[in-house]
Amino acid sequence: QVQLVESGGGLVQAGGSLRLSCAASASIFNVNPMGWYRMAPGKQRELVATITNSRTNYIDSVKGRFTISRDNAKNTVYLQMSSLKPEDTAVYYCNALFENWDWGQGTQVTVSS
Repeated sequence: QVQLVESGGGLVQAGGSLRLSCAASASIFNVNPMGWYRMAPGKQRELVATITNSRTNYIDSVKGRFTISRDNAKNTVYLQMSSLKPEDTAVYYCNALFENWDWGQGTQVTVSS
């Protein structure tokens, strides 16, 4: 079973930036797409951004502020978050969209106003 470990979260003021990392315990070279999800308090987990080896997609609320990337040599997916807003506060997770991988522990992002 592939293990996913997210890191890089923290407390930041509105307008600030964070870079999240997600390290997989196995190769992600042929795993497409990979995605970042988030779960805010009292809400369901939502898919925020996806990446294949050739393209990226984002939900409207993060377009222009978040950038997803991947380093297949390191089996790692990143999420660069800028111009953060309080509504971005959530636990962030990564996973493969079409693999039956367990969820990692996630990384908490808290944006203060």
